[in-house]
Amino acid sequence: MRQIDDDFLALPLRRLADAALQRARELGAEHADFRLERIRAETLSLYDARLEGAADADDLGYAVRVVKGGTWGFAAGIHLTPEAAVRVAEQAVRVAEVSAPINREPIELAAEPVHGEVTWVSAYDVDPFEVSPADKVTLLADWSAGLLKGADHVSARLLQVKEQKFYADTAGTVTTQQRVRVHPSLNAMKASETGFDDMSTIAPPVGRGYEYLTGTGWDWAAELARLPELLAEKLAAPSVEAGDYDLVVDPSNLWLTIHESIGHATELDRALGYEAAYAGTSFATFDQLGELVYGSPLMNVTGDRTVEHGLATIGYDDEGVQGQSFDIVKDGVLVGYQLDRRMALMKGLGRSNGCAFADSPGHMPIQRMANVSLAAAPGGPSTDELISGVERGLYIVGDKSWSIDMQRYNFQFTGQRAYRISHGKLAGQVRDFAYQATTTDFWQSMERVGGPQTYVLGGAFNCGKGQPGQVAPVSHGAPSALFRNVRILNTVQEGGK
Repeated sequence: MRQIDDDFLALPLRRLADAALQRARELGAEHADFRLERIRAETLSLYDARLEGAADADDLGYAVRVVKGGTWGFAAGIHLTPEAAVRVAEQAVRVAEVSAPINREPIELAAEPVHGEVTWVSAYDVDPFEVSPADKVTLLADWSAGLLKGADHVSARLLQVKEQKFYADTAGTVTTQQRVRVHPSLNAMKASETGFDDMSTIAPPVGRGYEYLTGTGWDWAAELARLPELLAEKLAAPSVEAGDYDLVVDPSNLWLTIHESIGHATELDRALGYEAAYAGTSFATFDQLGELVYGSPLMNVTGDRTVEHGLATIGYDDEGVQGQSFDIVKDGVLVGYQLDRRMALMKGLGRSNGCAFADSPGHMPIQRMANVSLAAAPGGPSTDELISGVERGLYIVGDKSWSIDMQRYNFQFTGQRAYRISHGKLAGQVRDFAYQATTTDFWQSMERVGGPQTYVLGGAFNCGKGQPGQVAPVSHGAPSALFRNVRILNTVQEGGK
């Protein structure tokens, strides 16, 4: 079992927290919390099997957040002494006092059980920061060299993050956590007489360690062996004929549609208009809770902060709320939102479901996305069985470009590749495709959901939100699924070329 690194535990975590929280109490704060973080991020980039760039960042600091007079106060610091922590607490309280005269919404937080002193470590075997950069570059270069036998150019990238957090609040919760995530990706590019195109690996980013690159959780050899052939087929493929098609959407593509049309739309702060100035609003407004028919009766979506290897999986969020799983869409109907403690109490929804997160010690926690996933159908069909039920359609694999409006309602998505389906069988790739719909039309058209054998946990490192902007990692599980009569655009024709 993995343990939290000794060098993090050797920091004066409790002394800093005790000093800051005691000072906040003395100054009259109704609530105060202290969060110390160390975030290490390493990126390796190769082009044509040669190292192109390397970056290794290490961010260490802490923050004090208070509620005084029903107003938020926040301040951050980097000096690891009790005296400095006291000054940061005083500054946070002063921010609340200065802001109070213009605050029109008193801040109250939903109650949360006190969790005492708890420790949590994510599920991984090999800490990627214990593997030498030279060994990682060698592996990426070998993979790239293999792809270059069938491609003109190859780019490779490896993102790795280790996030360590210590949290304490005036109620008595104290948490110490460590999680690791990695994202390897390769992209092959090739030119032919018909033009130029590229294709990327569809292996998702995961909350695993370096073992992911050596065969745990993904068959890299099989995917890389097929990629040049798939790219060559794509280059020779005809342009899609625009029209209405039945779609079988692979989880490697569907995760992104879930993220954009469900994940963001069911963030309660967004649905209430608090993100309108930057991230947008949502068509899934609060007055429709329990009534909005989001999709077909086969649609069951959960938010989950506990799923193994999820990018948004945590033991406790940045407000001391324990990670949990909760329903968002049940039998096609909107039944829940993603919440932090303030939003939960404001709308009378009881306890927070653990969706507060800050991406650095210098940022205040905001409501962020859980691992939002579409449930597979128990005993449901395989992807091949879904395809066999389609007379005229497309099978779409891998994510690529996308577009959606600020209310998360009108969208279009492309993919790495699409195969024409004719009379229940795949009939070769097509190019220049995008599927277009409104969120509710698309999910209501879902006729069959694949079984657990089709389920894959996709995701991204870089979900953006907030002012100032913050970035959060999040996973989205999905099975393969069949959608009827979805509009397919020809992107070359639509682009006026």
